[in-house]
Amino acid sequence: MDELFGDVFERTGLGPKRPGFSPAVDVAYASDPSRAIVTAELAGIDVGDLDLELQGSHLILAGHRKPAAADGEVYQQVEIEHGPFRRVVELAGEAIAEEATARYQDGILRIELPLAQSDSASQSVPIETSRRSEEPR
Repeated sequence: MDELFGDVFERTGLGPKRPGFSPAVDVAYASDPSRAIVTAELAGIDVGDLDLELQGSHLILAGHRKPAAADGEVYQQVEIEHGPFRRVVELAGEAIAEEATARYQDGILRIELPLAQSDSASQSVPIETSRRSEEPR
């Protein structure tokens, strides 16, 4: 359930704290061509520590933010979250993985995912009926 709701309870402080963090993600849609645009805030993460995976209409972002080097430093306050993360973003339709693009710049990951055209034409579904005399006893 955490994957579907993006760790809402954890981000609001209502649930138990697990190691790692949950990066902020925006999801927008554009038409002509139809595509989803996912933007993730991943400052301080090396692009080599990021993984993207598409499973139908789910985009999975995973990675790891390493803690800052603390050579001889004594911290008074630590607020920048680090550790592993995994976010599952549900899209409004099936994405075409072969045509997806991702760009990482200045700590922001922008992913454009072309969406497959769904057959939105309605179709009638026949309803079968049976007479009482034909029903098995």
